[in-house]
Amino acid sequence: MRRVFTKAAGLAAVGVLAFAAAQPAQADALSNQPGRAAAASAAYFVMTDVTREEFVVKLTKPGDIEHARELVSGETTDRPHLAARILQRQSPYNPRWSFHTNPDTTEFFDQAFEVCDATIPYVEDHLDEAGGPFLPGLLWCDWTSRLIREVPAP
Repeated sequence: MRRVFTKAAGLAAVGVLAFAAAQPAQADALSNQPGRAAAASAAYFVMTDVTREEFVVKLTKPGDIEHARELVSGETTDRPHLAARILQRQSPYNPRWSFHTNPDTTEFFDQAFEVCDATIPYVEDHLDEAGGPFLPGLLWCDWTSRLIREVPAP
């Protein structure tokens, strides 16, 4: 039974990764349309989790920015958690951490598979293991993540 679950979880993770990888092409198509340039600028949000640590995420897709603002304002509670591929290096807008999220792969979710779940400090502490059995494909989906505020661009 464990073997069946492992295979099912692996297939689900591959499906999530394929979905996340498809998003940049769709974002590029939207950004090439007239009138979309202003909406495509980046927005920055502070995310927290069960550890109460804070992590800044950069969002670039207009739909993600709109959804994030609705979450922060309380207009919606749908898909409150954030999933994205991580990049294993610091970013100027998130200097406390040795990693950041790739805004082109960001998705919001209600539920996800355990294979990508980890808290902010756990990812930091095990960053050298990310991409293998820990966070396969560098996909991170902290089950307790939530956006708490928007912050100005650095």
